[in-house]
Parts: sequence; C-alpha cells; structure tokens
Amino acid sequence: MRIFVTGATGWVGSALVKDLIAAGHEVAGLARSPASAEKLAATSAQVVNGSIEDIEVLRAAARNADAVIHTAFNHDWSRFAENCAADKRAIEALGAELEGSERPLIVTSGVAMLAPGRLATEADIAPPVTERFPRASEAVVQELRGRRVRVTTVRLAPTVHGVGDHGFVPRLAGIARDKGVSAYIGDGQNRWPAVHRLDAARLFRLALERTAEGPFHAVAEQGVALKDIAEAIARRFDLPLVSKAAAEAGEHFGWFAPFVGLDAPTSSDRTRAILDWKPQQP
Repeated sequence: MRIFVTGATGWVGSALVKDLIAAGHEVAGLARSPASAEKLAATSAQVVNGSIEDIEVLRAAARNADAVIHTAFNHDWSRFAENCAADKRAIEALGAELEGSERPLIVTSGVAMLAPGRLATEADIAPPVTERFPRASEAVVQELRGRRVRVTTVRLAPTVHGVGDHGFVPRLAGIARDKGVSAYIGDGQNRWPAVHRLDAARLFRLALERTAEGPFHAVAEQGVALKDIAEAIARRFDLPLVSKAAAEAGEHFGWFAPFVGLDAPTSSDRTRAILDWKPQQP
C-alpha cells in the first residue's frame, strides 16, 4: 500500500514511517525543510516537500496515495489557535481529495480533554470547539464522515515517551532542574496516561491495516500519578520533592501549570480488543 504521511519526521511520525516500511508499505512523507527531507530520504521513503499549510501539495500527495495518515501538528503553544486552524484546513484538504473513495484517512487527536477526572473511553466524544479549546480535528472527522470519507481517529496520550523525548516529562524535569525542586500540585494523585512512541506508531499501522472504525486510544498506562513522576525526577537529579498549592502552580510551572494539574485517566480496552494491539515497550 502507498501511504502518504504528514509529520513524517516528527516524534511519532518518524517512528510510524519506519514501522510502515518494515511492514512492506511504500511511504511518501511530508518534509518542510531540507534537513527534514534528508532525514526522511534516509529511510527510503519518498520525500514530499512542503508543510501542512501548502494545501495543493497535500491534495496532490493524497491523490497519489492509497491511504493517508495525518500526524503533523505545530506544537508552538504561543500560537495554539493559529496552529489548530492550520490543522483543520489540512484535514479538510486531505478529506476533500479522498471523498467518495474507499481510501482511508487517519487523523491524530488526543485524550487529554475527553473526560477530565474520570476514566475516558473510546466512546467519549471530543469536547466542542471553543475559543478555549480550538482544536477541531475530531469535529472535521465527523463532517468528513458525512461526505463519504473513510476516516477515523487515533487519540494520543498526553505523554508519548521514548529515547529523545522532548515532551511533557522532559519539560517537567527541566522545570525541576531550573527551580531546584521537583514539584507536583496538591496531593499529586492526578493522572497522566502514557504510551511509548513505538507502540503508538504500531497502533496507527494496525488501525490502517485492520480497516476498523475508531476512535482508537494510543494509551499503554491508563494513568500515572504526577507525584510518582515528580518522585522519579527528584531521585534522578537528587532534588527535594515538594507539593505546590494550586494557587502557587502558575508561578512555579508557568504556562505548563494546567498540564501539570491535568487528571485524564484513559482506557484503551476497546482499541486493544479490536486491533489486537499489545503495547510492548517500557
């Protein structure tokens, strides 16, 4: 199968490209810089030069593909609303090119805001698009389904870890080193679901090959308590472990405070059953 992958040199996308090629698929990947193109070419994937804002590039690549997996997203949090709008336009463009065909489209979303404070499942619906939560990926998926696009969603855990990770846990560790203490909020019993990037990559491939309808949850651990993460960071860097009151969180963690306080335990039971997905990584 010839598969077009956006975000092909990103944290999850680069692992996905290698997984797809190892499984015998042909991959064309989007690369927005010469360095990314060189990195992608080294995997034997075809390079498609452009970004998710190059709508005609996206449509042409989708036109020549048997399937599309959209993993690209700009994680510059200072431009979150603009990045969500660009993501929405990209998904709409890919879907328009696949409309009326049986060629599948897999879109990336997240589990973090599905059901704060309780165990989220695949049956939970993504929160509505608002000014506070402008990410519209799943809303677009619903629209595309009504236009005869074979589309589904893979929802990633908020922490997708592995060697070279620059995500949530390294950011928490960086704050700890800068502040001289490893902190959590309150009793620290709020939970982050987690998955290894290689397990997440394999889930995307299985979702494509099994042609089942999602959403699917790339979640290996349902919820790791933030206090446990902070304790591990404290041991690793020989730092004091401290609790911060909610009123102190903003000053200590800055813009990252809402994520540190996130309680988002999430099940992947349906995903595992339908796709026979068994996370294998640490």
